[in-house]
Amino acid sequence: MSSFSIGLAILGGLVLAALVAWNTWTSRRNTPRQPEVPTTRLEPYEDQERSDPVFSPDIPGEPDAIAPLPAPEKKPGLDALIDVIAPIVLDGLVSGDAALAAMPPTRRAGSKPFAIEGLNDATQQWETPHPGERYGAFQAGVQLANRTGALNEIEYSEFVMKVQAFADAVNGSPEFPEMRDEVARARELDQFAGGHDAQLSFTLRARNAAWSPGYVQQNAARLGFVPGVIPGRMVLPASQPGSPSVLGLSFDSQAAMADDPAQSAIREVTLSVDVPQVHRSEQPFVRMRDAAIGLAASMDGLISDDNGHVIRAEALDVIGADLEKLYDTLDARDLAAGSAQARRLFS
Repeated sequence: MSSFSIGLAILGGLVLAALVAWNTWTSRRNTPRQPEVPTTRLEPYEDQERSDPVFSPDIPGEPDAIAPLPAPEKKPGLDALIDVIAPIVLDGLVSGDAALAAMPPTRRAGSKPFAIEGLNDATQQWETPHPGERYGAFQAGVQLANRTGALNEIEYSEFVMKVQAFADAVNGSPEFPEMRDEVARARELDQFAGGHDAQLSFTLRARNAAWSPGYVQQNAARLGFVPGVIPGRMVLPASQPGSPSVLGLSFDSQAAMADDPAQSAIREVTLSVDVPQVHRSEQPFVRMRDAAIGLAASMDGLISDDNGHVIRAEALDVIGADLEKLYDTLDARDLAAGSAQARRLFS
């Protein structure tokens, strides 16, 4: 065989080897990373819904080794800071059963939460009416603002009609604040809320190989995340039972619900925090930053913003400093992040 033929054979072999290597690399790159086995089955965590004035569902969360949180607030559901409140004077005591029978069928006036509380004759505490109790007065309230906007004239009029119908049924006389003043107060509160609402998110993108849902869930579980009730969502539970989750982690729900999730390729996940909903003692931003860095390291990912730009460490420090100022501003307005009032306003 001539030298030329030998050279061609060697070159052909090199090309073939390169093609095999390239195909192997491409196949590995396109195959989603799988979780290590054995895995522990995780039960879904019931993420807390946004609360209306008088409701505070008790949802368990796993305790965490951080600074202790303040005790749950022992305040009435209605609060003059964020509600229009109309007192209802009664001719005599009214049973809880009669009050419940007279309640309007819906607990909203337009898009705003609406509630009626009674002054318990035995305890002298304001509460949602209960059967078997007796009440010496009532008060009705409608929220001034939430994330749908400020209370408007139409919603205020609906509130008045519902309260008047209830008062007539229990032989009461309501006293309504001036609509113009309350609507103006609602607009001012809505303007403040709009300027101080912060919902932050980081996107973690795969550098090379994609991830399977199980791989994402396993790595997130090591940082304390548990499955949420929605496919493709995990949450980091709060330290205080009954509080909203601290962080959310989400990825493609279709990938999570696929017939064979192990073959579903995920190239990005999102970490998020709803700042006004979480008490600052939970250190939500610090924990989101640490979770993002930890997941990026363990899953070979990059931390980026919504536009795909990589977020540097110095930028994270700036965001953290800005959030501390936001917390201080909310505190000064008696709307501390994570408080019942803030959770209702920013919902």
